[in-house]
Amino acid sequence: MSTSFHQSVIEEFRANGGKVGGPFEGGNLLLLTTTGAKSGTARTTPLGYVRHGEALLLVGSHLGAPRHPGWYHNLLAHPVVQVEVGTETFPALAVPAEGARREELFAHIVQVAPGYGDHQARTTRLLPVVVLERAEPDGWEGPREVGTLADKIMEVHTWLRGQLRQVTAEVDAHFAARAAHQGPGEPPAPSLGLQIRQRCLAFCQALEFHHTSEDAHVFPGMARYHPHLVETFDRLGEEHRTVARIQSALVALLADIDIADPQRFRTDLEAMSAELNAHLDYEEASILPLLAEVPWPPARPVQPREDRREDRREGSA
Repeated sequence: MSTSFHQSVIEEFRANGGKVGGPFEGGNLLLLTTTGAKSGTARTTPLGYVRHGEALLLVGSHLGAPRHPGWYHNLLAHPVVQVEVGTETFPALAVPAEGARREELFAHIVQVAPGYGDHQARTTRLLPVVVLERAEPDGWEGPREVGTLADKIMEVHTWLRGQLRQVTAEVDAHFAARAAHQGPGEPPAPSLGLQIRQRCLAFCQALEFHHTSEDAHVFPGMARYHPHLVETFDRLGEEHRTVARIQSALVALLADIDIADPQRFRTDLEAMSAELNAHLDYEEASILPLLAEVPWPPARPVQPREDRREDRREGSA
């Protein structure tokens, strides 16, 4: 499909609460926004989807073309995506299904939307099945009030801790399945290798973004008003670098998780978990009390009356 056609569908979708006409009329359609694997640019794509319980399933069919679609390569590089369904918009973690789970989900998809079976028949590649998981903190019970910068940082910390717990649980399940497997072939389905990779990658990218924002903006701004905390900010920055080194080692291990040494992997994961949780605890104790009165989101600056009159004159010219 052409870029102009995609754009017209996107505009119609957003203007009509998720409803569109033409070839998509009456079908399940969502907008998936991914981050370009090479460009880093946000890309929005209209895609059909199939529900499976609470999950939303996508198929990288590309109408049976010999190569995977671009959006699939993007989500492998940047697992956290934005999803628009109807009038709702939410972040999600995109996790391709593997092994028997992929076969089970694809059978359900073909039962609901037989056209995907035709697409599979046109190509020798295995069509990816992607599960969209809402990217919300472990134990999330709905929207929480965020009124200060301290609240916002705690929200991020809660998400990071929840993702780390899920990574740990999935790693344990993966290695338990490997240990129980007897005989040749791959571990018992479902294999969790790609699932763990996606979750770890999403966690590491979110953590890197969070730390970069703190180092570049939050801490320098606070240091101007709290010069007596210079040593605290220096320590936090050093801890950021330590955690980054550990997570880089973990990402390297993930490339071969199906053959990784369980003890080494667990040791590295436990070290990162302990380091990160100690860092978050220290940051919350030393920094958050200073941010409890800082409103979030930041208030927009009031434009001087003279500037507003000038803007109106320019707009009418």
